[in-house]
Amino acid sequence: MTDILTTSGAELILRVRAVPGASRPGIAGPIGDRLKVRIAQPPEGGRANEAIIALLADALGLPERSISLAAGHASRDKSLRIRGLDAQAARSRLGLP
Repeated sequence: MTDILTTSGAELILRVRAVPGASRPGIAGPIGDRLKVRIAQPPEGGRANEAIIALLADALGLPERSISLAAGHASRDKSLRIRGLDAQAARSRLGLP
């Protein structure tokens, strides 16, 4: 089983499952090998991707420019690159074991 959060050089890779159009945005917690993230924006024109980055940046205490989409631009399952934070701090801030 692949871990939700892995290290790749100086970056972290976070695997998420997006739930666009949610009435209550937020981080729902782990679901299998992904972190379930609810956002209000629809998956149109990249708005959902931008909302996911903003939500995670806020949760991690990082500027949005420190997070980028690595894979899954048009998919519910996404991988994001995180710079400027170590794995232990990221796990703690996201409530991951």
